[in-house]
Amino acid sequence: MDVSIVIPLLNEEESLPELVSWITKVMTENQFSYEIILVDDGSTDLSWQVIKKLQREDEQHVKGIKFQRNYGKSAALNEGFRSAQGDVVITMDADLQDSPDEIPEMRSMILKDGYDLVSGWKKKRYDNTLTKNVPSKFFNAATRSVSGISLHDFNCGLKAYRKKVVKSIEVYGEMHRYIPVLAKWAGFPRITEKVVEHRPRKYGVTKFGISRFVNGFLDLASITFVGKYGKRPMHFFGLWGTLCFILGFVSSAYLVVAKFVNPAVSLTNRPAFFIALTLMVIGTQLFLAGFLGELISRSSANRNQYLVEEKLGL
Repeated sequence: MDVSIVIPLLNEEESLPELVSWITKVMTENQFSYEIILVDDGSTDLSWQVIKKLQREDEQHVKGIKFQRNYGKSAALNEGFRSAQGDVVITMDADLQDSPDEIPEMRSMILKDGYDLVSGWKKKRYDNTLTKNVPSKFFNAATRSVSGISLHDFNCGLKAYRKKVVKSIEVYGEMHRYIPVLAKWAGFPRITEKVVEHRPRKYGVTKFGISRFVNGFLDLASITFVGKYGKRPMHFFGLWGTLCFILGFVSSAYLVVAKFVNPAVSLTNRPAFFIALTLMVIGTQLFLAGFLGELISRSSANRNQYLVEEKLGL
């Protein structure tokens, strides 16, 4: 199969028929074999009924996954990636702000230019400047600095992947913002971007609030730690535990020796004594955290199981 298009959605009943029709037109014009995987992330409107109707009209190409409740965009993408069969996997939002006309060129960049991942760059945006555009600039700058990946728009929903990439990464929590980072950590460094059209929202309202940017920076810290130390947590906790313990031990030894040399000097009334003890305790706790981390990393539970209520065409 040439292309799998994975579309996570939440309450997008109005845009789905137009979006599927547009994708079908582009696929037909380019003579691609394809599948459209619509992942309903617990919609409360008629989105699933619309998906069922679209699937009945085109059983060969339209497929659907319905979550029993809302799990988030990362969960929807992860489930869609599991089901995707195309040599190139495209992700896009369901709100018609991403243009399916970009798909052929992005696919060509994967297959002909040899990239592992092509990320869309919405150079001209139609979002609210204060609540979305300005925070996005700070978010993207921080992610570029930490990850070393030169992308202008990490959170663009329109992306193209080599099939092996989506089968090699796990997207959970709110990590969909950092899929390029996940791909890089998984050993797929050939990542680039393409300027894509960003269209004004035609139906409904945005599903994301300002809180996503606060969560985004917390996720960035988390994914950076997991990427560097996920398989060797003792290298992080053990290092800082050792430094804290040695500093506390040396300070305590100095204070004890000073007490023997000059018995008139008080030991327990000196703040340095309690600071040294605290450092030794913290060092020990960091060591224990490292050991626990090693145990967990070797027997991690499956954290990506979601209640799927119904599937169509899969």
